Amino acid sequence: MTGRVVYGLDQLPHDATASIVTIGKFDGVHRGHRAVLDRLFADAEGRRTVVVTFDRHPASVLHPEDAPEALLSVAQKTEALIAAGIDLVVVLPFTAEFAALSAETFIDQVLVGGLHATYVLIGRDFRYGAHGAGTADTLRAAGEHAGFVVALVNDVRETNGTRVSSTGIRHLLEAGNLDDATDALGRLHRIRSLVVPGHQRGRELGYPTANLARDAEGYIPADGVYACWLHVAATRYGAAVSIGNNPTFGDVPEKTVEAHALDVSLDLYGSTVELEFVRHIRPMQKFESAEALATQMGFDELQIRDILETAASGTD
Repeated sequence: MTGRVVYGLDQLPHDATASIVTIGKFDGVHRGHRAVLDRLFADAEGRRTVVVTFDRHPASVLHPEDAPEALLSVAQKTEALIAAGIDLVVVLPFTAEFAALSAETFIDQVLVGGLHATYVLIGRDFRYGAHGAGTADTLRAAGEHAGFVVALVNDVRETNGTRVSSTGIRHLLEAGNLDDATDALGRLHRIRSLVVPGHQRGRELGYPTANLARDAEGYIPADGVYACWLHVAATRYGAAVSIGNNPTFGDVPEKTVEAHALDVSLDLYGSTVELEFVRHIRPMQKFESAEALATQMGFDELQIRDILETAASGTD
């Protein structure tokens, strides 16, 4: 079965295909989420595997002042779920109207009528329906009448006992702790964006850069310099990436993401590229002159080459 994505309640299949379903934000599709997917596949027994997720964080509607930035865009998230082998990803718009649905209506419209669920896999803190009235216990009781089984999956934890979570990964990226973020994600963190014109200063310093548009897909980590993989179409290049407002020049008020591809000259204006973050090199610094910055960029490039060569030999 080829995986597919549908959007909204009106696009649910409403067929007689038995489904094994899990529900959640799946922001990041990190190691904790992958454990849920692995359990889903292990218990599928020929049933259609379904992930029900949302087009935004529920807090953006329920508590907008506390809503976090997403680790992945909706498109990145659904791509990752399909790549993992899920048969059907259902993206539900989390609107005020959806949030007001009763727990019973959610079960009837989504799990029973829409997906013909025979098995539902959830975390222990799962809530559903208006005001979070539905719990694992109420879902299990509903399943006894509607014909589906409810199973619980445990959290994935680090060796220090910390729960792997999207919130924790955001904190790691905010702190520039890329190594621990990579471990929690189970992969390299990535962002994707359109390349747009910049100030051309990198070119003047001998390090031409691709400037990413500010509305990049994916969570932008802490300011600093990074060793990255730059993906253009189906080709991967090594890259030195700078994130910040370039304090040496002082006239870039917005945070920018600039990527310098190593050993290749690329005209990327108007192209969509993806960056995978391999290692954090140093924080953003203000240098006394453009020449001093260029010298440091040369040192950065040497270090980044070594890091990427080691990474390539260990993963390719």
